[in-house]
Amino acid sequence: MDAVPLCTNFQGGCHVLSLANLFDRVIQHSARMHGISNDLHSEFELYFLPKSQIGRVTRNCHTSNILTPNGKENAQRMARSDLTEVILKLLVAWRDPLWHFHQSMAHHHDFNNFSTNKSLEMSDMVHELRKGVQKVVEKMQMLGIISDSVSNMASPEARLASHSNGWRIMKDYDLLYCFRRDSNKVQNYLKILKCRIVPENGC
Repeated sequence: MDAVPLCTNFQGGCHVLSLANLFDRVIQHSARMHGISNDLHSEFELYFLPKSQIGRVTRNCHTSNILTPNGKENAQRMARSDLTEVILKLLVAWRDPLWHFHQSMAHHHDFNNFSTNKSLEMSDMVHELRKGVQKVVEKMQMLGIISDSVSNMASPEARLASHSNGWRIMKDYDLLYCFRRDSNKVQNYLKILKCRIVPENGC
């Protein structure tokens, strides 16, 4: 997210950013991440999927057990702490699948190195975005906007046990489709959360 570490309290050697600035950073990061996922999904179709099969794949996403608000209005009505937890749950759920997807892409000789590097970048970006969202969570907790209970989501290990490993049986194309969908959700939820909490900043 930044070469200089970010902090939410007045610690030495780091930038103290406003909540609005923190939101701007994670939203920009999520937009780049979704853009890469969209590009990679299109390239994957071009390289591997016959045109007759496009749109006919089974899209049973491993994150389907994470209850997400359907539509902008439902997301706006959701409690701020609950919407924050949904964002973190989605990011945590993609940590391992994207790493394994990159390993899978590295063995596809027909897939160019540029696209393989994109898969690694996408994996790294999820990790960085999760850390950025945690900074937003810490700032919101410090300001009393959400409760401290959301911090239980800070550790990926805390939630991995409760999620099935359904992604292991997903085809690469399905996995890319699901990540593109979920990364779009994360980006939209972050924008909605920002507008609800700091509406005076570009909403």
